[in-house]
Amino acid sequence: MPKIKTLRTKRAPEGFSEIEDTLLEFANRLKDIETSSQEGKKRNQALWPVFAITHQRSRYIYDLYYTREAISSELYQWLLKQNYADANLIAKWKKQGYEKLCCLRCIQTKENTYNATCVCRVPKSRLDKDKIVECVTCGCHGCASSD
Repeated sequence: MPKIKTLRTKRAPEGFSEIEDTLLEFANRLKDIETSSQEGKKRNQALWPVFAITHQRSRYIYDLYYTREAISSELYQWLLKQNYADANLIAKWKKQGYEKLCCLRCIQTKENTYNATCVCRVPKSRLDKDKIVECVTCGCHGCASSD
């Protein structure tokens, strides 16, 4: 009979204890959203708070590593591997024009109407000033880098 492989989690690298409380706070906020009532909301609107919190958590880790340089690259890679942050979203933030991207679904053309990017990616200067822009997918009010 073959050996059964067990998952062994590596210990967190140095510095994780300093940011663990903030990451636990994000996790608790996600749990609160899962248990809250979704009555009266459309299917997409129920997911908006989840998108917002995962964006905030990923942005927090991104800022710690790239902006403030407060964590090591070893800890950063470990956080990405443990899915504390969205590695694909962070990769887009490093590219010009995507610095304020809210979620990856907004730039996927097949996910949106008319095979174009989401309305939240259109600069506010090109839209009517009276019109309130709200993404159907994530609830974003505009994440174009030129805003």
